[in-house]
Amino acid sequence: MRLLRRLLIACALLGFVSAAGASPNAPAAGVEYLVLPAAQPTDAGDKVEVTEFFAYYCPHCNAFEPVLAAWVKKQGANIVFKRVHITRDMNVLPQQRLFYTLEALGLLEQYHAKVFAAMHESRLPLNTDEAVFDWASKAGIDRARFIDTYRSYGVQARMYQANAKMQAYGINQWPMVAVGGRYLTSPYHAHLGQTEQVAESQMQQEALQVMDYLVARAKADKK
Repeated sequence: MRLLRRLLIACALLGFVSAAGASPNAPAAGVEYLVLPAAQPTDAGDKVEVTEFFAYYCPHCNAFEPVLAAWVKKQGANIVFKRVHITRDMNVLPQQRLFYTLEALGLLEQYHAKVFAAMHESRLPLNTDEAVFDWASKAGIDRARFIDTYRSYGVQARMYQANAKMQAYGINQWPMVAVGGRYLTSPYHAHLGQTEQVAESQMQQEALQVMDYLVARAKADKK
């Protein structure tokens, strides 16, 4: 049922599913990637904006993070990379607020991987404000400064913008990668045109191939 729902969502976003036989080397719209009905605004200039929609609690996001980080580094000045922490329910809300607090404090790159490690290696749920405050303090972040920022209007505004972006892109599963404000893909979608079962790591590599294709296509769209 869950797979069928995802397929129906993909069809609804695009309006049709391309013919079978596609692959990450020759990705097809509606299979390995989706095309939004209307392109979303980006602010990357001549570069291509790439945005990951993710959640700290998500094991697939955790597994994808180091692979994605290496890909972003390889792309270099070719892209502008952004992250959007999704919203889901009250258990995830503290994690979303944690992400935007680290971003506001300029500490995201230093602590992003550490949050994943806290949740998936140390098994800290980080599903309450106090649990997040305790983690931040133990991680070496000034507790008072962190709490002030965590509860600030600026962080609340960033969360509002993230939620609006989720709606604009039609995000209902993650990790999901948006390219150029127009295209969407993920490890799940990148393998959708294949019949054989493979490990998640292989699906991730297929996603990177599709992302390479979409970055090139988005760059061509700018000309």
